[in-house]
Amino acid sequence: MGLTAARLVAIGAPLAADEEAAVTAALAAAGVPLEARMVVDEDEAALERALAARGLLTVIVTGAGVSAADVARRTVARLTGARLVLHDRMLAALEEAHRRRDRPLPRREERLALLPQGAAVWPGDGEMAWSLETPDATYVVIGRPGPPVLAELTAMARRGGAGRAAVAVRTLRTAGVTLAAVEERLTPWLAGEASDVTVAVVAVDGEVWARLRARGATLEAAAATLAAAEADVRARLGEDCYGCDDETLERVVGRRLVRRRLTLAVAESCTGGLVGHRLTSVPGSSTFFERGVVVYSNRAKQDLLGVPEEVLRTHGAVSAPCAEAMVRGVCARSGTACGLSITGIAGPDGGSASKPVGTVFIGVAVPDGVETRRFLFTGGRAAVKALSAQMALDMLRRRVGGE
Repeated sequence: MGLTAARLVAIGAPLAADEEAAVTAALAAAGVPLEARMVVDEDEAALERALAARGLLTVIVTGAGVSAADVARRTVARLTGARLVLHDRMLAALEEAHRRRDRPLPRREERLALLPQGAAVWPGDGEMAWSLETPDATYVVIGRPGPPVLAELTAMARRGGAGRAAVAVRTLRTAGVTLAAVEERLTPWLAGEASDVTVAVVAVDGEVWARLRARGATLEAAAATLAAAEADVRARLGEDCYGCDDETLERVVGRRLVRRRLTLAVAESCTGGLVGHRLTSVPGSSTFFERGVVVYSNRAKQDLLGVPEEVLRTHGAVSAPCAEAMVRGVCARSGTACGLSITGIAGPDGGSASKPVGTVFIGVAVPDGVETRRFLFTGGRAAVKALSAQMALDMLRRRVGGE
């Protein structure tokens, strides 16, 4: 069937932002726009309602859970009227995946090899994925969108999209700017004044993304139209735009540090190591990340970073002077040119009239100096921690400089 658009359905929990961006990019490479995203419970009736629309490529992400994969295969079989039959290739793939972990395939997981008749199992390196094409719909069921699965998804979308107008898609990511500010800058596109390209602005995990979509007679024509519009949109977004598609803020920060041959050390209090976790999730991060320390107590700040007792007594641990002393201390002890420090009140307790819950101080050190800033974040404890880590990385990105 000819594929006009795609939708993404996650069972149980939403995809991480970078995973969703990777799926969007894989579809965009084939000129198929992702027009809908949804999350459903691990329930066959709920999934069946979500899959009611026809004429689309539907990507169903089950995660690592066996029960979600069960829900997906049974629901797709029922919707398409296909019998569940043993698929030897899927059984072999399941056995191989468990063999690599030096474990036998559990009996309860063998049923995952029962797929709707006519399903095709995708090649992959330990990734469980399969698809089923019918005259009026195409379904793809995956655990997680790893590279082999994404490559196969692009290939399928290209085959299904042959003979129709092409679509090119790009997602521009911004940090440190509000949704309203981005919408104001992109008014000409959002108001429809630039008819060759459509733009949607969405807030995602403390960032604001601008999704651009261009159509053309061929993928090359659509890509050319998109490139021209992208240059204008990037100019409007300015330095707030840090990357595109599946790029993450920590990856961009790491790339900039490597290009300038700079190394980084991090001192975290209220974020408890979250910044270090994000940075070390970047492949090759050992080339720019020297160390990270979690200094939760005042004693730790003094012992590990040399924060003066006078600073803690006079200004408190949640203060600009403390954040500055922390970042200077971690740089001095690690011998790095760059540093980050975070100290704050994540809540739900511990706030005061002068320093309410959500008060966070961030220190950034680069070769030309040290900067500290005060923030007041809203939301629960997890939100304050996530926003603190996000802002710290963005401050460092801006101070280190452009690409």
